[in-house]
Amino acid sequence: MEWKGRRGSSNVEDRRGMGGKTLVGGGLGGIVMLLIVMFLGGDPGDILNNMTGSPSNTEYVETEQDKELAEFVSVVLADTEDVWTEVFEKEGLVYREPILVLYSGSVQSACGMAGSAVGPFYCPADEKLYIDLSFYDELQTQFKAPGDFAMAYVVAHEVGHHVQKLLGISDQMARIRSQVSEEEYNKYSVRLELQADYLAGVWAHHAQGMGVLEKGDLEEALNAASAVGDDTIQKRARGYVVPESFTHGTSEQRKKWFYRGFEAGNLKEGDTFGAGGL
Repeated sequence: MEWKGRRGSSNVEDRRGMGGKTLVGGGLGGIVMLLIVMFLGGDPGDILNNMTGSPSNTEYVETEQDKELAEFVSVVLADTEDVWTEVFEKEGLVYREPILVLYSGSVQSACGMAGSAVGPFYCPADEKLYIDLSFYDELQTQFKAPGDFAMAYVVAHEVGHHVQKLLGISDQMARIRSQVSEEEYNKYSVRLELQADYLAGVWAHHAQGMGVLEKGDLEEALNAASAVGDDTIQKRARGYVVPESFTHGTSEQRKKWFYRGFEAGNLKEGDTFGAGGL
């Protein structure tokens, strides 16, 4: 992705090195649960609010890679602002820009205290995206999804959740959560996450129109979408899959809906809730 020398967003809040708490409790079981919500954009509040914290004395020192990554995600965020402002205007709506919070180690959000193990997430209560840039290394090494556009997909997916918040979809999901069983809600959650993938694809469609995509960028995003499918994550964490516990969708579903958004470039074809077979 061509990004150097381009406008960065002013909606970035840098909390790296500000300390806070490190999540404790839950042991390996807690880590497995976090894996299910961490990639990407799940509501971490359900887990975070049931975990305790202890002071962390880890000192943060910005590396050259961190500095470049911070600049990169700022440019990606700026592009999402431009794209969604335009898309909303065409629908007669007003786009309210979210805040991107950069943190290191742990962070306090309106959804609870989060550690970097949670991965990037969006908190609808404060309309902020939270990213520990060390996730980029995990994306490349642990999830075998290298490339700057893989990270751009991550940011765009979280912004997709913000779009859902503005459209009232997040509030509808909150009401559904109190009305159905956990297993039934998981089915709704999958559709929510796949829609966020679709919305990330819509952004990528417009980014291509802006002439900032480079050869191989689309493949990087699709590879990242595949790498964070529920089936792939569960196989890595457990050695087997439990479909009824899926909350984000399979690797193939995530790739499918991202690509569908990339091809369509609009809001109207992203109704994952009304889609029969995903």
